[in-house]
Amino acid sequence: MAEARNEPGTSVRSGWASGVSANERAFVVANAAVASDKQTLVFLSTEGVRLSQQEYADDIREEGFAPLKELMDNFVKAGGLIWVCSPCFKRRKLDEGKLIGGATIVGGAKLVEFLSDGSPSITY
Repeated sequence: MAEARNEPGTSVRSGWASGVSANERAFVVANAAVASDKQTLVFLSTEGVRLSQQEYADDIREEGFAPLKELMDNFVKAGGLIWVCSPCFKRRKLDEGKLIGGATIVGGAKLVEFLSDGSPSITY
């Protein structure tokens, strides 16, 4: 897990799980934020929670962007956090045993806590 910092971080939210480039844009921005030494998280909600499953993002690639799996892996390696909406995850009956590295299932209160210190939020 990324080291806690005393300044606001950055939250990037992705709610789509198809090949639409919103996922790539979300992780490109998230990688830029984490590289700027900001505590950064991506909050996966609605259909975006499917990205939390191993192998789901493996074949998603939008022209002009690195493969989504590569963007996600780089984000986690740089200390970024991936939070997965608990009710969204449960509703889709996904498998906790197949979570990707760096993903944590959380409730909405955890996101509100992160945002309460003034962290900016970007939604794709």
